[in-house]
Parts: sequence; C-alpha cells; structure tokens
Amino acid sequence: MPRFSIIVPVFKVQGYLRECLDSVLGQSHTDFEVIAVDDRSPDGCPAILDEYAERDARVRVLHLPENVGLGRARNAGLEQASGDYVLFLDSDDHYTPGLLTAVAAHLEATGDPDILVFDHVRTHWWGRGGPSTSVDLLAAAGTGTFNVRESPEYLHLFLVAWNKAYRRDFFLKHELRYAPGLYEDAPVTYRSMVLADRIACLERIGVEYRQRRQGAITKTPGRRHFDIFPQYEGLFAFLEERPELAWARPLLFERALDHMLFVLAREDRVTPKDRPDFYREIRSFYARHLPEGFVPPDGWRGREMRLLATAPYASYAMARGLRELRRAAGSGKRRVTRAASERAQRAWYAARSRLPRDPQLAVYSAFSHRGVLGDPAAIHAKAREIAPHLKGVWVVREDAVDALPPGVDFVTPGSRRYHEVMARATYWVNNVNWPGTLAKRAGSVHIHTHQGTPLKYMAADLLTKPGARHGFDVPKMLWRADRWDYSLVANRHSELVWERAYPCHFTSLRTGSPRNDVLVNAGPEAGEAVRARLGVPEGHTVVLYAPTRREYRRGGHVDRFDLARFAADLGPGHTLVVRLHPSLAHGTARGMGLADLHRRGVVIDATDEPHVEDVLLASDVLVTDYSALMFDYANLDRPIVVHADDWGAYAASRGAYFDITADAPGHVSRSYRELAWLFASGTWRDGESARLRQGFRERFCEFDDGRAAERVVRLLMLGESMPQETGAPGAVPAPAGERSFTDVR
Repeated sequence: MPRFSIIVPVFKVQGYLRECLDSVLGQSHTDFEVIAVDDRSPDGCPAILDEYAERDARVRVLHLPENVGLGRARNAGLEQASGDYVLFLDSDDHYTPGLLTAVAAHLEATGDPDILVFDHVRTHWWGRGGPSTSVDLLAAAGTGTFNVRESPEYLHLFLVAWNKAYRRDFFLKHELRYAPGLYEDAPVTYRSMVLADRIACLERIGVEYRQRRQGAITKTPGRRHFDIFPQYEGLFAFLEERPELAWARPLLFERALDHMLFVLAREDRVTPKDRPDFYREIRSFYARHLPEGFVPPDGWRGREMRLLATAPYASYAMARGLRELRRAAGSGKRRVTRAASERAQRAWYAARSRLPRDPQLAVYSAFSHRGVLGDPAAIHAKAREIAPHLKGVWVVREDAVDALPPGVDFVTPGSRRYHEVMARATYWVNNVNWPGTLAKRAGSVHIHTHQGTPLKYMAADLLTKPGARHGFDVPKMLWRADRWDYSLVANRHSELVWERAYPCHFTSLRTGSPRNDVLVNAGPEAGEAVRARLGVPEGHTVVLYAPTRREYRRGGHVDRFDLARFAADLGPGHTLVVRLHPSLAHGTARGMGLADLHRRGVVIDATDEPHVEDVLLASDVLVTDYSALMFDYANLDRPIVVHADDWGAYAASRGAYFDITADAPGHVSRSYRELAWLFASGTWRDGESARLRQGFRERFCEFDDGRAAERVVRLLMLGESMPQETGAPGAVPAPAGERSFTDVR
C-alpha cells in the first residue's frame, strides 16, 4: 500500500498535462501512486496519460465513458485509491520539488493527523505571483496539531481540494465526496475541517496554482456561478443531520456568506444583468440559515452581511458603489497628502541647508536603510575607533530600528531630524544612491561604497538589457550618482566597470572593500561563534550555498536543484547552509521548500543573518552561481564551486562583464550530477581548485589588505596619509570638482 494516492482529474489541458505529471513523478519521495482520471477529454490528454502509464508503473489511468465534471472525476479516482493519504492535484497545476518528502516528514512528525494543509503560489500567465493569503496562518500553526473548534480562524485557509493531504480512512469514514458543478471544493473542505480531530499545517509552498489567461471556468461569467448555492445548501443539510456540530454553524454561515459576496463582487464571474438575481439568492440563503445570535464580523464584509437582512439589491449596489467612490477618493486624497508632505519636507530641508555644515557629522546608510551593514558599517566602526570626535548617525527604516546595535544614533527617513542631519552632515556614506530629493551641498563629501565587485551589468550598461532594467530608471540613477565624490573599489576590474556603468563626476579610490577587512584579518577560530549560533554540529564541514536572483524569471527565484537531495548527497559530517539573495528574502523563495527544510533540520537557512560576513566566516566552502559574494569569499582563500547550469540564459538576460565559467575561482559544474560528483570525489578542494582560486584572488582581491576601512577614514575624513600598499592610495586624490545640485530626481 503506497503512502500517497495522488488523484489528477484531466480535461482539455494537453498543453499543461506533461508539466503536471512530471512534477509528481520527479518528486524525491517515490512511495505514491498517481490515479489520472480522463474525464472524457476531447483533446490529446488521453494519449498523453496512456504514454505516461506505459512508462511509469506508478501511473494508473481511468478513462471515464462520459464527461462528469471535476468533482465526480475526483470521486472516481478516490474509488481506485489505496494510499494512506489522498491528495488531489488539478491537471493544469504542478507540485514544487520536494513537496512529497516534506509532507511525509511532517505527517510522521505530527502522528498522522486527519488533514495536513500546505501552501501554494499563484502562477499567472505573465509570471509568478507573491505569497498566498494563508502564509501567516500556516506559520502560526507551528509543528503541532489543532482542531477548528479550538482554532476557528483556520476556516480561512484557502478553500480548495489540492492544498491538503487527507488521511484516506478519515475521508472514507465520513463519506466525503465532491458534488457536481462549480465550487465543489467548498462543502468538502468545510465538512472535513469541522469533522477533523487533528489538523496539521505545513508552512511550505507545495503547488504552483496556474492562473490561465483563458479556459478557467471559475473566471468565465455566466449562470454557472449560481452553483454556489446548492453547494452550500448541501453543506447546511449535512449540519442539520449532525446536531453535535451546532458549534460550527455560525462559523460556516459566515464563511458561506463571505464566499457568496466575494463571487458577487467579481466582474469576471457574475454579469451585471445577473447580479440582482444572485443577490436575491444570497438573501434567501441568509433568511433560511441564519443562526440564532449570529453577529457579522467587523469590516466591510460584515456591513455587507448586515445589509442582507433588510436591504434589496438597489440599496446594496448603492452602498457598494459609495464604498468604491470613497476608496477612489481616499486614494486621491493620499496622493495629494503625500505630495504636500514631500513639498513640506523639501522646504524644511532647504531651510536647514542654509545653516553651516557640521564638519564632524557623518551620516551612514546601507541597503536602502536596512540597518548597520556592509561597507558603511565597517567605515562607521573604524571611525568610532580612530576618530571618536566624528559623530556618526545612521538612516534606518522604522521596521529595522529594533535590530540596531546598542548605542547607535539613528534617524528614520522623512522625519524632521532626518532632514536636519542630511542637510548639515559633511560626510555621506552609502552603498545605495540617496533619494533624489536630497541636494548635495558644496563642501560635503559623498562616499559611495557599492555592494561588491560587479559580474552582472549595472546602471548605464542595463540600457542594452530591457528585461534586466525593468523597474529601474537608469537616467535618474545616474543623476543621483552625479553627487558622488568618491567611488571605492577593491580591484581594477571594478574601477573600470564603475566608470563605464556610471559616467558621472566621481573619483575612483583604490581603498579595497571595508566590509572585507574582517575576512582578510580572520584567524583560524573565526566563525566558530556563528557556527554555534546557527546550530552546526562540531566538526562538520559547512557547505554554504548562495544563489543569486534571475532576471529571466518574474520574481527572480529559480530552483536550480533539490536542496534536500544535495544535503543528503553531501553525506555524514556535512551541513548545508543556504543564504538567499536579499531581494528574495521576503518573497515566495523560502516557502518553496527552504523554510520547511530548515525547520526539519535538513539544511540551515541563514538568509536572515544580518551580517553576511559572519556566514562566510562560518563556512568551509562556497557554492554559488553568479553571486558577487564569490569575490568577497575569495579573501578567505577557501574553496569555491560555481554552479553554472544556466549561464547562457543568465548572461543573455542580465548581461555579464566576463565569462565566470572561463575565469572561475574554482571548479565549475554545469549540471546537478557534476556538482554532486565534485563533492563526492573530493575534487572541490583539490590542487586545481587552489590554482584557480589563486589567480582569481590576484585579480579581484587586489586592494583588499585588511585596512580598507582605516584607509577611508584617514584619507577622506581625517585628511591624513597612509603608507602605500597593494596599489592603494597613500594620500587622498582631489575630488573631481565641487558641484552643487538643487534637485537631481
């Protein structure tokens, strides 16, 4: 008997069916059966199903003699199922890699609950969307189990069949079956949720839920959407037969009305001419099933529910129309208020700019005000050490204030003190451009540190890559860069690239990268505290995997290989640590499997570690694709493996200044098989790896001598000189020329 029975009803999806089946059959967990139900599909789907069944014994095909619809096709598959758990998957959707392994592990950890719910992500026809509305509820559930009577908020989980694993004997015991028509998921989902004694949640994206441009029945206007009423009538008939579930009646009544009102409001479902009839059906349902003492929830939906008691459709339509008008007016008012606020802030900034500059005031920011990080943090720390008379103030977003180190003076963007500090500071230090509304004062010194050695195209070079520059206004970027006085570089390659990518007025300064001082000066014990904090077992070899984002994929995240498989293939004595690109930290990337693997101890997710230098120090080898971290990591003189299985696509979409596969810092893998072999054979740290790394270090770590931060402070803030080493300047060159800007937006 297999662990899972996966039921896939199929009808007119020949363009998507192979992707769906491949996503199941390619799962790392293999103890399952696929029951594909051909719902008398008139296209090429039956032949595709037979082809897969012939090729893989886990696939069984059930050809129905007539088209019965999605719900009854699921029921037909259920009759053939033999697994411990039943999962339903729509044939135009697909599973994410590693889902079944994660589900199996969570079921075992929670003692085989009645239902396990997992997450999904919508994949629109123009690209992947963002996190689902269920993500917070799933996360809050933790690793235990619950029931809906104790935790009624979980009735708000997404109302579909395919985001759950049902224990088959539970499903059969309660005679759960799907009714014909649209919205067939609703009664089964709600019946199962209120009947279940033990429900578990898995905070992991398991399904890519395809939002097709055409062909989705639920988004085709028409009378079929009236099917929602018999579906919920069936649910409440079930409640009438089960007096012990009286506690659930108000909860399900509210959920039913919410669903009906949602459908009514959708222009792609209920046509204007059908809305009065649809509204009358809701009112009729309301009158028949109103529980005693029912109190509508707060908010607009609650006000809609209160209207159902007395208001005809005309009153409802007027109320909704007024709401839309208020919403539009509020949006316009916010725009006007925001514009007025910006004008006031500019006026205040201009007024403070007439006061004398403070020659001992330095203002710092990093990564769009995310905290005390990167090169600016290293410069700030060194200034506090050797120039304590300089006052450093950080610009930090409000949501990052709580994470600031003790004793750090800060301002939040837009505040009055922020504008005063920006107006009077002599030194501006940042690794991102300052907002265009801040004018550069004569005599102020703008130090731009950048965020690493560039491999991918930047700034003006993006003009030839329209896809990669999506969301970037290159001319404004260059206008803001015109305020720079000094551009810090760690190697001659960076110097040439920045002067090409930013054709502005700055002076390049060969200081090295201040953030890398800690790497250059690291002793053999460096990283031990971080390893302990991360939970790395003593004596383990730490493999750090740090992928970058992809411009050829909406959202930037692409799974290059199965992390769980790589962790297993590394073998005993190894720990896989993963750090995503910062731009992917709050999207769907972690929900695609990383968060779950971290929770289960398969890998360690170090994405939230504030200082990437700590993570680098804690590792023994870096596996990356095209991340700029490799240039910093080379300072540690530890092995680097470049996994370049999509180098052609990456270079074509984003652009690259050189071929990293030809001038690599270590061995290059072009497939997962090659990557696994490099580690299984020990080749990742052989003599050839060391030779390649040495050449890379000579080229890209040229000015990183462990004194970069000191060099910046002494040369640019104190006006002192330093002994010339590694080609770095001994005395500060003059800036390219004094400039005054009134507005560089």
